Amino acid sequence: MAKITLDNLAHSYFSNPKSDIDFALKEMDHVWADGEAYALLGASGCGKSTLLNIISGLLHPSQGRILFDDKDVTQSTTADRNIAQVFQFPVVYDTMTVRANLEFPLKNRGADPKYIMQRVQQIGAMIGMESELDKRARGLTADAKQKISLGRGMVREDVNALLFDEPLTVIDPHMKWELRTQLKSLHHEFGHTMIYVTHDQTEALTFADKVVVMYDGRVVQIGTPNELYDRPQHTFVGYFIGSPGMNVITAQVAGNTAIVHGLKVPLSQAYDNLGGKVEIGVRPEAITLTEGKGLPVKIRRVEDVGRHKIIRAELFGNEINILAHEDQPISTEMSHVTFDKDCINVYVNDWLNCGVPA
Repeated sequence: MAKITLDNLAHSYFSNPKSDIDFALKEMDHVWADGEAYALLGASGCGKSTLLNIISGLLHPSQGRILFDDKDVTQSTTADRNIAQVFQFPVVYDTMTVRANLEFPLKNRGADPKYIMQRVQQIGAMIGMESELDKRARGLTADAKQKISLGRGMVREDVNALLFDEPLTVIDPHMKWELRTQLKSLHHEFGHTMIYVTHDQTEALTFADKVVVMYDGRVVQIGTPNELYDRPQHTFVGYFIGSPGMNVITAQVAGNTAIVHGLKVPLSQAYDNLGGKVEIGVRPEAITLTEGKGLPVKIRRVEDVGRHKIIRAELFGNEINILAHEDQPISTEMSHVTFDKDCINVYVNDWLNCGVPA
């Protein structure tokens, strides 16, 4: 297990990068605590896998250092870093049995045969393949092979970190939930430092102690699921976390009031001299439909999804989403909305501005 430090880290796939746009990873400095489970979350192409491969040693950064427990491992090989990595698609030895695949990392390091047998049996049960340990991998399905990859990554207890690069892509939905639960259980039992790359917010939020949200090669926020949801530090975090995501609305802000198309929206905080692009962010459940009070909207459709309704509406030509209780009546007279002022965030050039109590 290891504390992982990213020191002045950046990476470009160009040999002579000239500007920010040439960097797949923009400069970052972060310390990830020993023994915590992290999820790297973001859209495709944001730099998640690049960062994971730099941490694992498969890729050498253009600048900066990687430290494991304050030891510089930037020039160290993957083997010397003592990590286990599971990739998006299965990597197994087809001619070997499931058991032999799981045994391989332990036998390669000269582990005691009795321990190997016990540990392989334990991992086989964990990935739901206890009854298939003596089958050859060649005839198994893609999701079964990926479970073998996961098991081989988890079989060693002495690694500094376990790294997962979208490992559940080929797994069926029900098994995804089971394997996420097992990974969480493994983390609680052994306390490995785990880093899990995904573009799926459900996977990230259910797996990780801390979620690392990436956007355009940058880490824009690290936090618990509640912190990301309640206080997004960047508009992308608000939009990406939640279903539907946070509504982002262009506004002017002065003091404790936001002005949206000339209409006033009260705020719980006060702001002064905001320049640049100013927006307010409001979660769908913090918006209330009214019959005449607030900002005018046009309801486009109502989607009943069981425990609540999602109202798709239009506010000054822009789509907004509203959540209402399942039993809340929605009528044609409801043509306006109000916002819960305690749940409005203010953003300047996409970054949260905290203001001061009004």
